[in-house]
Amino acid sequence: MGKLPVVSGEKLCKLLQKFGYYTDHQTGSHIILRNINPPHRRVTIPNHKEIAKGTLRKILRETGITLEELNKLV
Repeated sequence: MGKLPVVSGEKLCKLLQKFGYYTDHQTGSHIILRNINPPHRRVTIPNHKEIAKGTLRKILRETGITLEELNKLV
């Protein structure tokens, strides 16, 4: 298992677009993304300069993206 990369909210949103997610809307400092493929999962990304490690792990779990896949794109 590799190390978690340090990413911002904006950068993570751009990376998730490569996995079929698009920006649905933004509420305050949180960006809500949806998947274009069924089951149309919804994930919330905090728009911070640096996403906390635990939050990033939870987002990866919700989206089904492995750490290796994320590290390849970063």
